[in-house]
Amino acid sequence: MTQKEALDLLQSGANVFLTGAPGSGKTHTIGAFIDWLRLQGRTPGITASTGIAATHLGGMTIHSWSGIGVKETLSPADRRGLAKTRRLVERAQRTDVLIIDEVSMLSSGTLQAVNEACKTLRDNKKPFGGLQIVLVGDFFQLPPVRRRDPAEVARPDLFGSAGGDTTIFAFSSPAWHEADLQVCYLTEQHRHSDRNYLGILSSIRDETVDDDEKQELATRFTQQAPKDVPKLFTHNRDVDKDNARLLDRLPGDAHRFKMEWEGPTPLAKALARGCLSPENLELKVNARVMFTRNDFTAGFVNGTTGTVVEFQDDADGLPIVETDDGQFIEVEPAEWRMEEGDDENALIRQVPLRLAWAITVHKSQGMSLGSAYMNLSRTFEFGQGYVALSRVRTLDGLYLAGINDQALRVHPHIVDVDRSWRRE
Repeated sequence: MTQKEALDLLQSGANVFLTGAPGSGKTHTIGAFIDWLRLQGRTPGITASTGIAATHLGGMTIHSWSGIGVKETLSPADRRGLAKTRRLVERAQRTDVLIIDEVSMLSSGTLQAVNEACKTLRDNKKPFGGLQIVLVGDFFQLPPVRRRDPAEVARPDLFGSAGGDTTIFAFSSPAWHEADLQVCYLTEQHRHSDRNYLGILSSIRDETVDDDEKQELATRFTQQAPKDVPKLFTHNRDVDKDNARLLDRLPGDAHRFKMEWEGPTPLAKALARGCLSPENLELKVNARVMFTRNDFTAGFVNGTTGTVVEFQDDADGLPIVETDDGQFIEVEPAEWRMEEGDDENALIRQVPLRLAWAITVHKSQGMSLGSAYMNLSRTFEFGQGYVALSRVRTLDGLYLAGINDQALRVHPHIVDVDRSWRRE
């Protein structure tokens, strides 16, 4: 399905599950739909399963929007509490369309709780309280986080937090079936220009990676990280250690940029937690950086990399970055907002950069990178290797320090379900 066909179905008012491989245009399509809704005078509830994903669309987590918090089941007392919370009721009742991005990371229980919350808040027994519901995501990417018991941890065949439990996924929820979702499977590719590399990624999705494709990946092995290429790690501690070490190694004073925020403190703090730019950003000349949002007019997107070449000679001392394609950008502070009604607006303001010698695979989800150096020898989750590999646009841009067999694994149940979606 093309983006235009998907947009037509979304505009028809149907409940939709929008999916497709990384780079197929899911975020672009949803952005166009949100713009269309606002032109029509209709109110979208813009949410995501994680704070990071929510900031990409200018929304909030579905847990905050619905008022369910961390709950996966709602008791009668919970529902009474929701019905008495004026701001939640007013927000739900003025919303026309509820959008949930990165639905692959939302558990079945959470989706059911959202369904029940919407019915309660809107005093409407229809699915999701009568809202048009739009779920967006790719289940081959990172699954819901679930605490595993010791017996599961000891079993390598239950690799990943989902383990052998297929009921954890959102599509197993009664709410999914109740919504009668139309599947929009985007098939065009806008990120990966290398057809050979795209074939390898497609084989991972189909669980048909052969020896020739493994050999292709093996040609990208290197123990030395190329200069100025961002590293992807599976663990936060490796990222923090690498970035701190390399920043400290640079001569000169650090320039510090502190995040500002406006609006209700809980909402602003939630925005800050989801923002890829840190609350306290330290930079030096020659620091490797990555832009953390899209600004097509200024010439960068989320994932554009470059080097700080100097700081402006004024009171703010904002950085000037030379991107890897030779463009010089005077980086201005950016704003991230929650657009959820006049009394619920929150805003944070920060320089849209982060140190980019290293980043976690988790935080890279949604980025498009020209090149990356990654160590996938300690992957511990279904889809983790696939997310990392699919960040890079071409095979020539991939540099591998190591890779284990788990890195090429996706959840076997997802393979079967995905085939059925492609047939719809």
